[in-house]
Amino acid sequence: MRDFQLPGRSPVRATEAMAATSHPLATLAAVEMLRSGGNAMDAAVCAAAVQAVVEPQSTGIGGDCFVLYCPNGQGEVLAFNGSGRAPAAAEAEWYLDKGHDELPESGPHAVTVPGAVDAWCRLLDDHGRKGIDAALAPAIHYAEQGYVVQDRVAFDWAESAALLAADEHAARIFLPDGKAPLAGELHRQPQLADTLRIVSRRGRAGFYDGEVADDMVSRLRALGGLHTLEDFSATRGDYVRPVGTSYRGYDIHQMPPNNQGLTALIMLNVLSGFSLGSLEPNGAERFHLEIEAGRLAYQDRDNFIGDQNQVHVPVEQLLSRYHADQLRAEIDPARAMTHLPRLELQPSDTVYISVVDRDRNAVSFINSTFGSFGSGVVGPKTGVVLQNRGTSFRLAADHPNRIAPGKRPMHTIMPGMMTAKGRAVMPFGVMGGGYQPFGHVHVLTNMIDFGMDPQEALDAPRVFYRQNAVEAERGVPAEAIAGLRERGHDVSIPTEPHGGGQLVLIDWDKGTLTGASDPRKDGCALGY
Repeated sequence: MRDFQLPGRSPVRATEAMAATSHPLATLAAVEMLRSGGNAMDAAVCAAAVQAVVEPQSTGIGGDCFVLYCPNGQGEVLAFNGSGRAPAAAEAEWYLDKGHDELPESGPHAVTVPGAVDAWCRLLDDHGRKGIDAALAPAIHYAEQGYVVQDRVAFDWAESAALLAADEHAARIFLPDGKAPLAGELHRQPQLADTLRIVSRRGRAGFYDGEVADDMVSRLRALGGLHTLEDFSATRGDYVRPVGTSYRGYDIHQMPPNNQGLTALIMLNVLSGFSLGSLEPNGAERFHLEIEAGRLAYQDRDNFIGDQNQVHVPVEQLLSRYHADQLRAEIDPARAMTHLPRLELQPSDTVYISVVDRDRNAVSFINSTFGSFGSGVVGPKTGVVLQNRGTSFRLAADHPNRIAPGKRPMHTIMPGMMTAKGRAVMPFGVMGGGYQPFGHVHVLTNMIDFGMDPQEALDAPRVFYRQNAVEAERGVPAEAIAGLRERGHDVSIPTEPHGGGQLVLIDWDKGTLTGASDPRKDGCALGY
């Protein structure tokens, strides 16, 4: 039960349909799509397209997406991998010969071929009621007529000013008058509007072939990239089988590798052996167990996850009870582990969308250009911001995530789906790059172990372990910080919040939907 003495918004409750996104214009577009006869997939793609315009630092048509979908809220959960691949010429030795010891975070060598537009078109063809033209109409309107820059968007935008200034085309579009727009200012992207119109008319071919693809490839090649028109034309997403685990009576579904979703499942398997519900939800003991389970699970992520089309990932072994027992035995509730390698985790910008419609089609949808404004490379004529997902690749010999021709990188963006007894219970997601497995587990255990409502679960303070230290948000009690330090953790207070999430909870018995949206972002949940 929510303590109404504490600040914070209430969850949103409705009967017919619900959408939750990290931007109010995207949520509104999703709800309008639903009310005009579209279903949850139509609404999710429509929202993602709007966010590709109004949250340009977080996402775009030059990025990737992943989707979990439960048709009519019952039966098998479908998964679609809409992540792009390295160019066909991307041999690890080429980068090593050029003096690289790792993939850069910006520029052409950070760019993998975008997979989002192909995924949008395929998903609408297979599961939507309306076409790509209807889904893109609101995004085209905002790109052409303009949109008001929201507060969190403005904060992130300003942080990326140096990256944008390094590319003349990025600077022209995203640094009007030589600076990032402030919250409350109007911004337009007319070139992107024209590009979206081409996709609206021609579908995926309008992006991967013809003048749009030529603009992107020409720019990448001019900067020294290895990309070709054939790389773009060959891009296709895939339906894949989700991976999952059971946690206290619920089934939790994630994307399989190349996605890092497996990391959250390993964390849940480890934590299932502790009585979390008996602990203080914002206390040191709970946070410590979460941190230590995360450190172990991320070690598995970094050691094993790669593109399953090119390398073997021992999924069954990693999700086994035996493996969870082994990992759990390494955790001392009174002391931080000292034997694990340094955990190099970076935050990133992403948008996550949760939609459930009147037929209870449940969509968990995530879209991203990875780092803020991706690679910083922008199509001169198209206004497309190209992602920097290639920076996730490794160059080390024999590493499962080593870059190779046509290979997908280890991917951080991860939609989640919770089911029980064969029915969808909650499409959910928490953004934030490497933070996402922590975020998924924290929100799920807030609800399942501590009985929080969806909004409380998102509002609750968070911790994150990276670079051998614990970052504790300002809402973490002083006693908990002291307790973490007593256990040997180096604790600091970050300048930015951890992640941001959305979810929609389905109550089949009452026939209701409950939506929530993270206060760490600009968005909201709306239903009717």
